[in-house]
Amino acid sequence: MDPQQQRAGIPQRGPPPQTGDFSPILTVFLSFIAIFALIVIPSSSNIKNSLSILHQVPEGHVGVYWRGGALLRTVTDPGFHLKLPLITQYEPVQVTLQTDQVRDIPCGTKGGVMINFEKIEVVNRLGKEYVYETLLNYGVQYDHTWIYDKIHHEINQFCSSHSLQQVYIDVFDQIDEKMKDALQGDCTRYAPGIEIISVRVTKPTIPESIRKNFEQMEEERTKVLISIERQKFVEKEAETTKKMAISEAEKNANVSKILMEQKLMEKDSARREQEIENQMYMAHERSLADAAFYRVLKEAEANKLKLTPQFLELKFIEAIADNTKIFFGDKVPNMVLDQRLLGNFLQGMSGGMAREVVSEEV
Repeated sequence: MDPQQQRAGIPQRGPPPQTGDFSPILTVFLSFIAIFALIVIPSSSNIKNSLSILHQVPEGHVGVYWRGGALLRTVTDPGFHLKLPLITQYEPVQVTLQTDQVRDIPCGTKGGVMINFEKIEVVNRLGKEYVYETLLNYGVQYDHTWIYDKIHHEINQFCSSHSLQQVYIDVFDQIDEKMKDALQGDCTRYAPGIEIISVRVTKPTIPESIRKNFEQMEEERTKVLISIERQKFVEKEAETTKKMAISEAEKNANVSKILMEQKLMEKDSARREQEIENQMYMAHERSLADAAFYRVLKEAEANKLKLTPQFLELKFIEAIADNTKIFFGDKVPNMVLDQRLLGNFLQGMSGGMAREVVSEEV
């Protein structure tokens, strides 16, 4: 302090107080640790539901919320979301296909035999638009009411109306569809958001003594089926042999028919060839006959033209001249050289020959 200020009576001002430099950093660090602790707490813990601010909805689910025990209409999609701690509770609800396994379902058949279905699988799905209504009426464990409990009820109803033979063998393949229809019918009426996709029923467990009887019956049935199949095979083989024999006979018959037709065609061709040769021969002979007839006719016409008294007299004289014999006597010159008598004789002969030629032409 300045001595002048001390003398003037001015009060002395002390050094400024020291402020903590690490307080804001510590606050932020503690807040970060608290948020991280709330995030990493397992989602199944009640502490997480009550204390967490940030929560995650997994894929295939939606987030539903309760405030003070009352179900809120808010339904969130997959991802990160915020809620009020200690006031709002959160649960993820699956809206994709899920399989519920119902185990150990005892039931009594129509005949009083107790059997047990070890496992029945029900594939179902909750519609996203029906989440609020379904949880409002039946809670988060809605599948216990409409799947687990309903399967027990329907199986007992089915067994009580059918015999062991029917349940175990005859209509066992129909149980899946019957259970599916029964579950879907009640869900459609009372919980329309639940869709039953399929139901798979395993073979029930029956008493050992009855099971052995069924196995023996099945063995005998298998033997009968084998005998029937063997009989069918023998019949089929005999039928095949018969068809082969018929086919072979038909083939031989067709071959014989073809050969016969071939022979007939050959005979017909030979007959036609012979007919053509006969016609050619007849035409040739007819031509020869016509030629001979024409030659004779022309010769006759020529002879007719030649039959004149002068020609005949010439021929007569030539014939007499060619004769080497000489006759002597008084009558010979008169007989031979009488021209008038010879001409009349030759004229008569020529007329007769002409009449014969005309008659032949007619």
